Amino acid sequence: MKLRSLILLMVVFAVGITACAAPPAAQPGAPAAAKPKVTHIRFALDWAIEGPSAPFLVALDKGYFAEEGLSVVIDRGTGSAGTVTRIAGGAYEMGYADINAMMEFNVKTPDKALKAIAMVYNTAPMTLFTLKDKGITSPKGLEGKKVGAPAGDAGRRLFPLFAKQAGFDDKKVEWVTMEAALREVSLAKGEVDAITAFYGSGWFGLTRNKVDPSNIVSFMYKDFGLPLYGNAVMAAPAYLEANQEAVKGFLRALTRGWQDSLADPKAAIEIIKRREPLVDADIELQRLQMAIELHFLNDEVKKNGFGAVDAARLSRSIDLVAQGFELPTKPTPEQVFTDKYLPAKERRLPPTK
Repeated sequence: MKLRSLILLMVVFAVGITACAAPPAAQPGAPAAAKPKVTHIRFALDWAIEGPSAPFLVALDKGYFAEEGLSVVIDRGTGSAGTVTRIAGGAYEMGYADINAMMEFNVKTPDKALKAIAMVYNTAPMTLFTLKDKGITSPKGLEGKKVGAPAGDAGRRLFPLFAKQAGFDDKKVEWVTMEAALREVSLAKGEVDAITAFYGSGWFGLTRNKVDPSNIVSFMYKDFGLPLYGNAVMAAPAYLEANQEAVKGFLRALTRGWQDSLADPKAAIEIIKRREPLVDADIELQRLQMAIELHFLNDEVKKNGFGAVDAARLSRSIDLVAQGFELPTKPTPEQVFTDKYLPAKERRLPPTK
């Protein structure tokens, strides 16, 4: 009898331990466990999905945004001015556009002003293109010539500033207004003597129109005293403040996409090709490599890391843009850019080969 009682006591004790170790059973009607929060971000590029878009598409394709708890949709743009307007209007939470266009928009529409949070094009791509057979060997040779560009083209609007820095009279140039798609073909056909365009667009637009690369002459504004910054990631200040962790996660993921694109441009273009099957992979690889060499990776970026700006250079750029766009007021550097959301510098340095 004593043995049976002892065995019964041991069984009861063991059951008690198991019951204590097991998780409590869900009660009928109890709320389900909370799922991890996912932040949805609609993101607009400045233009078509091309080689230089690689950092964004690589981060998306490799799941870097997802790892940060972000559901990101990336759409192509139709130009920086349009992208700035769409972000400001709320169609997109964040986007990628020319910081100079953003500055102008902010001054003219202060109640919808945006702020840049990561510089991608460390040098502005504004360029004046002509052909060797036009006989224009320096910017001064543009005097008395026809130059083609859309009315709102950034290179055209900053042309007086370029002329001043390069030492020629911009009033002696005849402008021919045209659609952006007609610029390179117009120069190739000899209808104009020069065009303004972003470097990558102009160069490949001319070669696509059967212009021999050896016949292309380019004058990049950056080489004539205009140290402007180019395309940057931007958003409305209110959105940034309300979604700080999501924004920081976005830039962490983008930094990884940028580093991967630099480390293996060919693999980055394969990702672009999967997204846009009609693109010419060889052309886009060349375009990406050109962007890396001219815009993504200069001495400043090697020193300060991806996304950052030099304070003195930014201040100088703002002065030049305010002058070139004839802005009624001049924004402060703090109104234009913040590095608050960038990862630590050591996480933003270029990949080592």
